[in-house]
Amino acid sequence: MNQGGVATTNGGSGSGSVGVRIQQSRRLPDFLQSVNLKYVKLGYHYLISNLLTLCFIPAIAALSIQVSQMNLDDLRQLWLHLQYNLVSIIICSAILVFGLTVYIMTRPRPVYLVDYSCYRPPDHLKAPYGRFLEHSRLTGDFDESSLEFQRKILERSGLGEETYVPKAMHSIPPTPSMAAAREEAEEVMFGALDTLFRNTNVSPKDIGILVVNCSLFNPTPSLSAMIVNKYKLRGNIRSFNLGGMGCSAGVIAVDLAKDLLQVHRNTYAVVVSTENITQNWYFGNNKSMLIPNCLFRVGGSAVLLSNKSNDRRRAKYKLIHVVRTHRGADDKAFRCVYQEQDDAGKTGVSLSKDLMAIAGGALKTNITTLGPLVLPISEQLLFFTTLVVKKLFNASVKPYIPDFKLAFDHFCIHAGGRAVIDELEKNLQLLPIHVEASRMTLHRFGNTSSSSIWYELAYIEAKGRILNRNRIWQIAFGSGFKCNSAVWQALRNVKPSSNGPWEDCIDKYPVKISS
Repeated sequence: MNQGGVATTNGGSGSGSVGVRIQQSRRLPDFLQSVNLKYVKLGYHYLISNLLTLCFIPAIAALSIQVSQMNLDDLRQLWLHLQYNLVSIIICSAILVFGLTVYIMTRPRPVYLVDYSCYRPPDHLKAPYGRFLEHSRLTGDFDESSLEFQRKILERSGLGEETYVPKAMHSIPPTPSMAAAREEAEEVMFGALDTLFRNTNVSPKDIGILVVNCSLFNPTPSLSAMIVNKYKLRGNIRSFNLGGMGCSAGVIAVDLAKDLLQVHRNTYAVVVSTENITQNWYFGNNKSMLIPNCLFRVGGSAVLLSNKSNDRRRAKYKLIHVVRTHRGADDKAFRCVYQEQDDAGKTGVSLSKDLMAIAGGALKTNITTLGPLVLPISEQLLFFTTLVVKKLFNASVKPYIPDFKLAFDHFCIHAGGRAVIDELEKNLQLLPIHVEASRMTLHRFGNTSSSSIWYELAYIEAKGRILNRNRIWQIAFGSGFKCNSAVWQALRNVKPSSNGPWEDCIDKYPVKISS
């Protein structure tokens, strides 16, 4: 087919000569059809990102030519010149050594992720749709309208048939007692920690910092104290218990541990993220409070962080950035995920209809801060240029959405629900493979709150996709309203640790999820 106005014809002679016929066209070719904009953009990105190197090449070439033309007399003259300026050389060297010393002493200590584990509940806690709906009916707490609403939510949720609910919710009637809630917390936290200590060969006595986050269950003694008691951690451990901070609290806990590791040398920090369902199941008929029943499931994670230089060899990742955004000053944002009592006095967590819009605003603020830290200079220039044109000329220029695929190789988007994943895929212009880990985690384990981003990372590892120097973006949303990001860089080709959550089922995924 002749698209470019040039045609070739084979000559009829035996020599096989080729004739060329140029066709005149009165119209310019359609640029969008004749040039693939993706490759133009990649070329521009390469040019801008390597601009400094490209500028230095002529200078290095000129210097090399000059050095190659020097003879022994030139070198002797240079040595004599340096001898006569010995004082200047000593002063410059002292300043250089002092500057390097200050830099080394004041630079942030690297934080390494040695390993992590995700809790895998036993099979008898699985809650397929049929059993979930039948148990909801048998409790006698829900009217027909509420039961039908839960059925529709489940069908559209993106959850599969193998998610887990706590033991207390399998009883008829349910037994949401304090003892049952403690039992759930112990099984999840201790299950994740046992696997972590076994995989890393780290003794619990070596842990210097402990951070636990759980939003809705905060007993006395605290969850962190339960861990100290179980593993007989040392008496001077720095322990913290974060409550009420929602599904993004896992990133907050990592940020707190990172700050503590800047102060305390040669230390291990453990971050435990979970949520407790037993005492937070809603037994009423307010539809905005019924959604968490359909989405939230049992899960938890334990992460081992270190600032020891010798741990770099065995660590999986290095923490690069943590960016936190809090929209709590806005009343709508503050109340969009809100624990309260309904008209019948039954406690639950209500989700506002404005939730997605508020999450979008929080995400915009977060990536505006994160972008300059991670995006290549080419993307930053494109974004800045469109912003200036729009502001100065009031032009109807469509805002440029930076291509975060140029900054990150893998995405762990909090599996809060199908709508959350859909919106981020659309707004960040991601490909299906970029949100595969989030969709499959939601399907297999449901919304496990702050630990979901670790199940997603475990999925990507189990698929063998994480290579040396790959960058991973973990992004989570939580009540308040908050949007928090963590950026990690792989230190090697990462293989999944033993006893991972996907160990016996990764070959079944990805699965097709009905719309």
